[in-house]
Order: sequence, then C-alpha cells, then structure tokens
Amino acid sequence: MQPCLFSISYGGLWGQSALGLADFIVRAGRLGYPSVMIAGKRPHLSPLDATPEFVRSIQEALSAAKVRCAVLGAYTNLAPPAGVGGEVPLVEFQIAYVESLARLAAQLGAGVVRIFTAYETGGQDPQAQWQRCVAAIREMCDRAAAHGVLVAIQNHHDIALHTEALLELLVDIDRPNCKLGFDAWSPALRGEALYEAARLAAPHTVITTNADYIKVPRHRYRPELVNYEREAVDWVRAVPFGTGFIDYAAFFEGLRDGGFDGVATFEMCSPLRGGGSLENLDACASGYLKWMAERNLIRS
Repeated sequence: MQPCLFSISYGGLWGQSALGLADFIVRAGRLGYPSVMIAGKRPHLSPLDATPEFVRSIQEALSAAKVRCAVLGAYTNLAPPAGVGGEVPLVEFQIAYVESLARLAAQLGAGVVRIFTAYETGGQDPQAQWQRCVAAIREMCDRAAAHGVLVAIQNHHDIALHTEALLELLVDIDRPNCKLGFDAWSPALRGEALYEAARLAAPHTVITTNADYIKVPRHRYRPELVNYEREAVDWVRAVPFGTGFIDYAAFFEGLRDGGFDGVATFEMCSPLRGGGSLENLDACASGYLKWMAERNLIRS
C-alpha cells in the first residue's frame, strides 16, 4: 500500500496549526510520505483560487519535495435542504465542482477525486434521495472520465453508508471509473465486522483514509434521582494511530485479503488528543507510518 498524508490535517479547521498548501507538501516529504491527498477547498485547493500560476506553484512544490499528489478530496452533500426544492441547483453546483477538481487532478498527476454521497433529509422519500445520488454521481463520473480520473465514494454520509448498501449503490451507478474510498471509522462505530466489511469492499476500493478514535461515555446528572443517566451516544475523540478502539489490524487484513493495494491515507480531521501544535500533528503523522511499516503494509 502507498502511504499518503491528507492536507486537511494541517488545515487549521479544528483548532490545529495551519499550513499553506506548499508548506504542507514540504512537511509531508520531510516526514517520509511519498504521496499526499489535497483538500479540494480553502485553505488548500479551492477551484476558485486555482489560477494557472497557483497550480504551477503546487506542481513545483510536489516535484521539489519528491512527493506525488495521489488524491483530491471533494466535499459534497447531494441532498438539498428541506423546503428548497428545485429552485436552487445545488446538485448541479456540486457536479461542476467535482468536474473542476477532476481537471485539477489531471494537472497535478492525481488519479482520484474523493466524494461523499448525502446526509438523509427528513421528510423526503429515501428512494428519491438514493436516485438523486445515483444520477449526480453518474454525471460526475462521466465528466471525470474525460480527464482520466476516478471518482471514489467515501463511506461517510448517510446514503449508502453500510458496506452492503455502498456496494448496491455502485451497481446502480454502473460506471467503470466509480470506485470506493473505504474507511474503517464508520463501520467500526456502527458495529460492522471490520475484516468482513473490508474484504467485501476491497475489490472496488482505490483509497482508504485512516484515523483512530476512542469512545468516551457520556452521562447527564438527574438531580431528582440523585443519580446519573447514561447518554445513548458516546463522544468520539481522535487519538494517535493504533491507540484507539478501531481494530485496524483486522481492517487492513481484510483489505489485503480482498486484493487492495492502493493509497492508504492518514488524516487528522477533528480535535486530537495532545492538541493541535505542529509537534503533535507531526508526531501523529509519523506514528501512522511507523504502525504501517511494522506490519509490512507499506509497498516498497
């Protein structure tokens, strides 16, 4: 597998230290990463800011650092808000956004644009939401294909979240350049068996994005009972890789047994134990490489 570092980890969006895109690429190279995933939004690579001069500067930074851009990360939600209807073409905006990122991906040598499906919207027909995702992703794939780029669906949003549902979505989309960005985080939180889920998804997977977490139990005091009431949903907190509750050994074994040998990306995309200093971010990024190397998961 090819290790990869996601630029959003140094984007400053969760209170951590922020680096510009060129500085992030230099840092990734110094940490030992052979490739990077670049966030397709500000502060890193928004199509709105991607002038020819800016793209050229990123190409030069990648070359100087001897780092490959493997993936661009699109941020999509293909469900319009309730009550908007068809007045504002929000899905069309996102199709154009993904097409722009596919064009940039080709310029930077990246073969994949990662997308999300949609969060479910209350009061809307689930079948209609599913079909909206299918139609939009088909068009994204067709437009990305013109640039020689794959579209990878990450198992993050509500629509087609379960592994079996995600594979069913691929059947309906029916595009050869539609693949998966399959992660352990969501299946682990929802109780799927990680080895089986990963092995099932592996033949369709081109990237996996990895982070580790602990589950922190929550309680609320009930003064009338002089006692505490257990909250149903735990707080989930990011921790250094390999120290959380996610069984990544089983996950990667399932991916490998299923034939996956693609891009394995490390991300820090929420508040992190140890804080957001560059020193802590670097230590966690280095820890991921060490964990992968110790288990012979890094392609030589």
